[in-house]
Amino acid sequence: MRPLWVAAWACALVLAWCARPAGAAWCIARSGASEKTLQRALDYACSPAGSADCAPIMPSGLCYLPNTLAAHASYAFNSVFQRAREAPGACDFAGTATVTLTDPSYGSCTYPASPSTAGLPGTSTPKSRDNNHHPDLGPDDSGAGADATAAAAAASFLSLALSCFLHLHLPLW
Repeated sequence: MRPLWVAAWACALVLAWCARPAGAAWCIARSGASEKTLQRALDYACSPAGSADCAPIMPSGLCYLPNTLAAHASYAFNSVFQRAREAPGACDFAGTATVTLTDPSYGSCTYPASPSTAGLPGTSTPKSRDNNHHPDLGPDDSGAGADATAAAAAASFLSLALSCFLHLHLPLW
């Protein structure tokens, strides 16, 4: 039988990984999000209420290219997420965003990895390559993304907690 401290150490490592320091995660646009909902979320993130630093995704910014809705939304979502110090729920944006542990930075475009590098808030939403702003086109058509994300997170946590409990309280053969 393994000593109880080995199981406790393993659970402590898993929990320490889950409580990683700020800057170890980024918020990006979820693939498959509807364009209408993604545009509304980007508009919110770059508004004074969202407080994202959207200067880097403006035409003269280092993160303007690729000039796609998903790339611009990812940068803005991450700016809000980092300003919120990776708070739970800060990377949802009506189900259009997800957290990644892989740094999405590329070339000269560096995604903020902490509140201190998240830039200044209040820059307007960038326009598309054809200079037409994507308007708010109506109600959300992306489904229940937020509910599904919350349910998946709860299931993952319960699975982790149950695994730690069983490791600590059941004899191992």
